[in-house]
Amino acid sequence: MQRVWKATLAGILAATLAGCASGAKPNNPSQAGKGSRVIEAVVVDRQYEPPTSSRSTGTYSLAFEARDGEATVRYHFPVTRTQYNRYVEGTHVQLVMSDDELRDIRPLP
Repeated sequence: MQRVWKATLAGILAATLAGCASGAKPNNPSQAGKGSRVIEAVVVDRQYEPPTSSRSTGTYSLAFEARDGEATVRYHFPVTRTQYNRYVEGTHVQLVMSDDELRDIRPLP
């Protein structure tokens, strides 16, 4: 009985691994969520949410549009007050991202 169980388990494991290994790779040029990258983008929106208490200074965020492969992508990130004041709508920037998290914003000349 134990031999039959081991043989069945080995067959299921082999079939599962073969199915995973033979899967076709998608034809998607997007690099979203794949390590560190630098993207050229344009600031398209700025948002400020007022403080909810007397100890808060509010929340600042910027929205960017960029090309990712063949698609136009819109990113929305929280930023510091300094970044919010520095980058107005229409500003061309480089976004330094790591696993789709914003690490830095650099102005383009």
